[in-house]
Amino acid sequence: MRTLKIKLVIAIAIISSVTLYSFTNEALQASITAEYPSKSTSYKTVEVQGIEIFYREAGSKNKPTILLLHGYPTSSHMFRNLIVDLSNDYHVLAPDYPGYGRSEQPLLSEFDYTFDNMALIIEGFLEKLEVKKFSVYLMDYGAPVGYRIATKYPNRVTSLIVQNGNAYIEGITDFWNPLKKYWADPSLENGKPLEGFHHIDGLKWQYTHGVKDVTKISPDNWEIDLRHISRKENNEIQLAMFYDYRTNISLYPKWQKYLREYQPPTLVVWGQNDQIFPASGAYPYKKDLKNIEFHLLDTGHFALEEKGDEIANYILKFLKKNGIK
Repeated sequence: MRTLKIKLVIAIAIISSVTLYSFTNEALQASITAEYPSKSTSYKTVEVQGIEIFYREAGSKNKPTILLLHGYPTSSHMFRNLIVDLSNDYHVLAPDYPGYGRSEQPLLSEFDYTFDNMALIIEGFLEKLEVKKFSVYLMDYGAPVGYRIATKYPNRVTSLIVQNGNAYIEGITDFWNPLKKYWADPSLENGKPLEGFHHIDGLKWQYTHGVKDVTKISPDNWEIDLRHISRKENNEIQLAMFYDYRTNISLYPKWQKYLREYQPPTLVVWGQNDQIFPASGAYPYKKDLKNIEFHLLDTGHFALEEKGDEIANYILKFLKKNGIK
């Protein structure tokens, strides 16, 4: 009988210790997860103005948000690695614009493909996700989209990360002459040469021109871009966006005034060999901004493809230095 009691006491002790360990371990894991969220990226959609917008998300929502705005002719895919690099410390969001990537592509008859409308879509996206304050990564088309939002809601933008994102006439060089011709006369004749930018050779050129080691650039980039650009009406959508780019030039003085008046902490990480947005468009940021960190990188237009680790390190150090953590 005594032996039975001893065994019973031992059994209860074991069960209690296992239960306590399990509870403590679960609590510990929950604490770790909250503080150090998984680096895995989630792939989601949200309806904005009746359009399904695809986006990538990672990191804890309790941490400061970084909004990543992609360029032409790509999508949030361009940020696939940067999202992982930043997500331990920040809440990262990367949406696709309508007609790009995996977002819905409304018919031209149902949606005006302009930078004004793209900015309104991203504004609605932020509202749906209840994002009040954010740093914003501006690249290529992401610059005119982001600057429209920043000038409208200057107090919501905590910092700017500018990567080959133009806001100065100095960045509009001879490369833009065919587009200027199209702006003056958007005829079929003037539009036809521009279509080469979103054919396979033009796509590949944008990723490989100016890079130091082409073997580091994944062919998946232009193959993925080609898939969404090959959708019905997308050629016409791209030409509509090319034509509307003229409206950005006239807004440059407004954006520069915003920079001078609000002085957002700004990190410039610019692929200096970019022929589309050359370094001549990067330098003028220095004259308008006081709190600016400036880096020219020995690579091309899509600088993240070759200098992604370097850019991620610059971003993390810059944000922490400016108290965004």
